[in-house]
Amino acid sequence: MISFPSNTRVWLATGHTDMSRGFASLALQVQESLHADPFSGKLFVFRERRSDLIKVIWHDGHGACMFVIKARAP
Repeated sequence: MISFPSNTRVWLATGHTDMSRGFASLALQVQESLHADPFSGKLFVFRERRSDLIKVIWHDGHGACMFVIKARAP
């Protein structure tokens, strides 16, 4: 289980995102669209058009992480 510091802020990107994008291009989107620092320790959450897949990017001060979460079928 991955735990985040209790004071970690979560940013939700509005709209949908191309899920073929990797950490670098999502970090660029954070900088250009949200005017935020992707290496600030905040969690940035992006969703697919159908909303059954999300990607989360996070930098903990030591390294970058990208989590891919797929919703289960009903």
